[in-house]
This record gives sequence, C-alpha cells and structure tokens, in this order.
Amino acid sequence: MVKSFRPRKPVTVKTQEEADALVRKMKGEMEAGSSYREKSLKLHGWICAKCGREFEADNLHLLTVHHKDGNHHNNPADGSNWENLCVYCHDDEHSRSLLGDYLKGGKK
Repeated sequence: MVKSFRPRKPVTVKTQEEADALVRKMKGEMEAGSSYREKSLKLHGWICAKCGREFEADNLHLLTVHHKDGNHHNNPADGSNWENLCVYCHDDEHSRSLLGDYLKGGKK
C-alpha cells in the first residue's frame, strides 16, 4: 500500500448550512470508524492475536485493530477482516512488507 503525502485540496464552504453539514458528515465518519474497534474488541477479545498478550482496561489503548487486507473501509460485521494486535505487533506487521519489498529490490 502506497500512501501519498501530497496535501489535500482545501474544502471551500460557502454558507453556514454547508459548514454544518460538513461537520455532521465528518463526525459521522469518525463515529463509524471507532465503532469497528469496539466490535472487534467484543468479537476477538482483549488479546493480541500475534503475541498473545492480554490487556486490561488501563492499557487497552495499546491494543489496535489491524485490517488483514489493508483496506480500512472493509469492515464486515462478522469481523473477518480484523485482528486485534498490540501496537508492537501492529508495527511489526506493517514493517514486514516494507522490508520484504526492499530486500526484493521492489518498491522504494
């Protein structure tokens, strides 16, 4: 997956109603994005799927949701595209492809 670091085009808002609608839309997207984490935690439990570390309420922020196919918009209700990974295993998972590409002489 290649990420672009180009700045986004600025959003121009002409009226207060358009601004309010934009804020409502963005809040809705944020709520929808956070709900898949809650669903994944309920489905898969408070444990890292890779290293097996168990989490409690005070350190639950260190448990992340990894999208197996790399598509953050693919959030099936059955959780088949998610796995809960601690921040360390999640970083490791994403760095493996970078290292593999580098060693193969692929993407740079």
